Amino acid sequence: MGSWHPECPERLDAIADHLLATGVLPQLIEREAPNAPPEAVTRVHAAHYVERLTQQVPAEGYYPIDPDTLMNPHTLAAAWRAAGAAVAAVDAVMGGDADTAFCAVRPPGHHAEPDKAMGFCFFNNVAIAARHALEAHGLSRVAVVDFDVHHGNGTEAALQGDDRILMCSFFQHPFYPFSGTRNPAPNMLNLPVSAYGDGGIVRPLVQDEWLPRLHAHRPQLILISAGFDAHREDDMGQLGLVEADYAWITEQIMAVAREHAQGRVVSCLEGGYALSALGRSVAAHIRALAGIG
Repeated sequence: MGSWHPECPERLDAIADHLLATGVLPQLIEREAPNAPPEAVTRVHAAHYVERLTQQVPAEGYYPIDPDTLMNPHTLAAAWRAAGAAVAAVDAVMGGDADTAFCAVRPPGHHAEPDKAMGFCFFNNVAIAARHALEAHGLSRVAVVDFDVHHGNGTEAALQGDDRILMCSFFQHPFYPFSGTRNPAPNMLNLPVSAYGDGGIVRPLVQDEWLPRLHAHRPQLILISAGFDAHREDDMGQLGLVEADYAWITEQIMAVAREHAQGRVVSCLEGGYALSALGRSVAAHIRALAGIG
């Protein structure tokens, strides 16, 4: 989105470099992301919206969707593959080719609404994966967990009111996109956290609020919107999580998955813009997902 922009290619480099340096990467199976099937995307996004994005792709330079969200000539191609990674990961986990999956994707997705791009997001990768799991794999119950510092307004807009899906999140509030606290649907568990909240605030919310609802829902698959911008080193927000918190949250999710979902978890990268903290946090998250000591 431009050399000044925090949502930059170096984010994925930082993740790969840290996974390699710490010996995690050789223990993982890597796959290239395919394009998402169009029908998977249009289960979430209006066809006219997809067509509008196609028409807005610039031949060169940038096309501003809003002051913070810009398209270059390759943005939409990347968005198709980011959504495709989420769909392929669901297929792999449901087909028994993998127990868990982490999708290291850009652009992120959880702010993308059914007919609106915003917040660096174009296609809502996790919502697309959730609909794919329900419609293509015939699941009856799916859970979405979002621990990005920002509320996943797009995911909520796409999935609210569908009692097959439970979405659990915490997010800094008041904060962009200033949503998530007004009359959420019954299948939405939205937990606002004040600025400067840290693991001492967040862990009890997960323990006392998320886990009972997740166990009651008995998900057959858990999807994670894995944003790491609530890290204390990330100035995108003002929360104070550290790597140990991300590992602990992931371990709690894995315990629910083992009990109800045959261990099936698909995680998709969302935010996280302090590069060193991002690499360390993703490694902690993946270690917990993969059961790597």
